[in-house]
This record gives sequence, C-alpha cells and structure tokens, in this order.
Amino acid sequence: MSRLLDEVGPVDKVAIEERVAKFASRSIKRKSKVQGLKMAVSMVDLTTLEGKDSRGKVESLCRKAQSPDPEMDTPQVAAVCVYPAMVKHARSFLGESPIKVASVATGFPSGQYPLRTRLEEVKRAVRDGADEIDMVIHRGAFLSGQVKLVQDEIASVVDACGDSTLKVILEVSELETYDNIRAASFLAMSVLRPNDFIKTSTGKTSVNATLANNQVMLEAIRDFYLETGTPISMKPAGGIKTAKQSLHYLVAVKETLGDEWLNSTRYRFGASSLLNDLLMQLRKQEQGVYQAPWKFSDASTGY
Repeated sequence: MSRLLDEVGPVDKVAIEERVAKFASRSIKRKSKVQGLKMAVSMVDLTTLEGKDSRGKVESLCRKAQSPDPEMDTPQVAAVCVYPAMVKHARSFLGESPIKVASVATGFPSGQYPLRTRLEEVKRAVRDGADEIDMVIHRGAFLSGQVKLVQDEIASVVDACGDSTLKVILEVSELETYDNIRAASFLAMSVLRPNDFIKTSTGKTSVNATLANNQVMLEAIRDFYLETGTPISMKPAGGIKTAKQSLHYLVAVKETLGDEWLNSTRYRFGASSLLNDLLMQLRKQEQGVYQAPWKFSDASTGY
C-alpha cells in the first residue's frame, strides 16, 4: 500500500476543500443554467435498488427514463440501473432505446462474495442485456494492503464484462482518507478501458458523493489521462439531491477536465432523487413559477 501511495502522490486536503468551495460560488447566467440543467438530466442513471423491486416498478422507472417530463422538451436520462434479476425486464421494456441498462453486480453493496460468484453474476447480467456493470471493490482487502488482489479482481470483472462498460465503485466513505481515494482511483484506472468509469459510492452508506471526494477523483482522472492518454469516466453517486448541487458538480468537471467530459459517456449522476428537482427547476425557468412536487411522478427512492 505504501508503495502505491508513494507512486500516485498525496492529496493536499486544504487545497482541495478550498477549491471546491469556489465551485459553489460561481454565478451562472440563465441561458447557461438551462443548458446545464438539461445536461444534468441527460447524465442521470435512474436507479431502483430495493428489496421490494418488481417488474412493474422497473417498467415505471423505464417510462420515467424515456420521458422525464411529458409536458416539456427534456432529454432522456442516460441509463436505468437495477439489480441483476431485473435486467431482463428493463432490457425488454427499453428495446433498442439509446437508454443504457446498468446493473449492480459483484455482490453489491458489500463486494464480499467469492470472486467466482461475483464473476458469474456479471456474466449473467451481461447475457440478460446489461450494457453497463457497476461493481464494488473489496474495501477490506484494499485497506489491509492487498492492493494486487483488488487490482486483479477488477481486471477479472473487466474480462467478464465483454463489450459492456464497467463502473468501479470505490465506496469512498469507507476508504477513510483522500490519499486512499486517490490511490484506489489509480489502482482501478490502471486496468480499466477507455470510457469505463470510476464511481464514488454505492448509495448505501451514510456519506456518499461530496464535491471534495468528487474533486479528488476528477484530479486523479486528469493526472492519469495526462500520463497515459486513456480517458476514464466519472460517476458521483448518492448525496446529490438538488439541481443547484448538480450545477456545482458540472462546474467542477468543466474546470478540471474540460468540455470533453461534459456528456453522458464521460460523466454521470447516480442520483435518482435529483431528477425531479432538475425538472422543477426547468419548469421554473420556462414558466416562471415552481410546480408542486406531486406534479412529477416518482423517479425512485434509491440513491
């Protein structure tokens, strides 16, 4: 572990937190704000990860993904994210839609199942139609210094994904320090393919994405890209509930990675509860008044 930390270098905690505080103070003109809100809608992974998930609930989620606000011209979301058992239903409903079907495989959210079981879960989700796999790393192995084991497991999941995109969840709140988040980011990126993702959180812990841990990962992506030329994508998940917050995250992306990362191939929001606030803000910009929350159908209670 110490060798990995030395290779990737430390994080300046004070500098990171001062920088992200400035992202939240930027003044955004109305035209750019509307553009940013629509961009954020197009980057949402609409998610349901509950024990009571059913075929009907997944189909409702897919309808919401295809038409977030039937009364306005809004983009479709990027993906619907479901448990592996629900992939077939989502795939069947969405058909040839450009909306991706994502699935949390690999023993989500603990990642503590035997590797053979996790790989079989990934292969089954891909066979059932998953375009994207969200895997969570073995945090206990990482924190105990078994970094090669973690790296080899990620590489095995890459192979199991075939042509499907992989999103590697670091579960940042359990990694304890910014230095560990940066090191885990580099560990994952070293075996990922262009446009695979690193992702902050499962959404199942008390602390998920923050502007600061998002920034640590964006800077790791920037430094890795400058060193290797390989573009890695980013997905903050959990904890982003308001349109205003999403604009702060987009400012961070633009000022750290540039316009090339401002699309759903390179950046996502794992924040289903964010979607309705984005729609409310877009209606406010168009009609001048806020709509009541019940005007919008439930997106999901996940994330």
